[in-house]
Amino acid sequence: MSLFRPEVLRLLGRWFDPAAGAATIAVGVWTVLHGGFLPIITGVAFVALGAGWAILGLRRLRFETDAAAPGVVEVDEARVRYLHPRMGGEISLNDLVELRLAAFRGRRMWQLTDATGRGLLIPLDAAGAPALFDTFAALPGLSSAALVTALQAPAALGATVPATALDDRPVWRRPGAAPLNIGSDGAGRA
Repeated sequence: MSLFRPEVLRLLGRWFDPAAGAATIAVGVWTVLHGGFLPIITGVAFVALGAGWAILGLRRLRFETDAAAPGVVEVDEARVRYLHPRMGGEISLNDLVELRLAAFRGRRMWQLTDATGRGLLIPLDAAGAPALFDTFAALPGLSSAALVTALQAPAALGATVPATALDDRPVWRRPGAAPLNIGSDGAGRA
């Protein structure tokens, strides 16, 4: 039996990284204010560490959503799996050549494409989808700031009347990868 309500524990869990970063900044400022050469250097290091921790935590908050979409996302040993009875699949991060942010029928999702042109759609609000933040930020040439920017892009993507077609926007392409031409049969040709 827990002393706190589950909603409170979830809220505290979401805000842990930004709060811990702010606390680290406070310790750094306190250390700097108490003088001396070594405490100033240590304090500045704590402030820098805390600022980085808080910024990264705030960026991760953009990925945190209530799990409203069906299916579960798993990231294990450089493989992204989306467990869903009809749309599920798996893609290796080593084979990933393109990442897009797409909207289909009013639902925003990640569209991952491998070198063969095979794709995987993962809703942003699927259970486990927040784990994709660190996974995508580790891709070569893609930063966490670029991911947050992609999510903050103009509201035109998925904000209109639900369309039957896929509306998408590129977020990342593997450096040196040839553009994929998707044919009418859905098979990619480099």
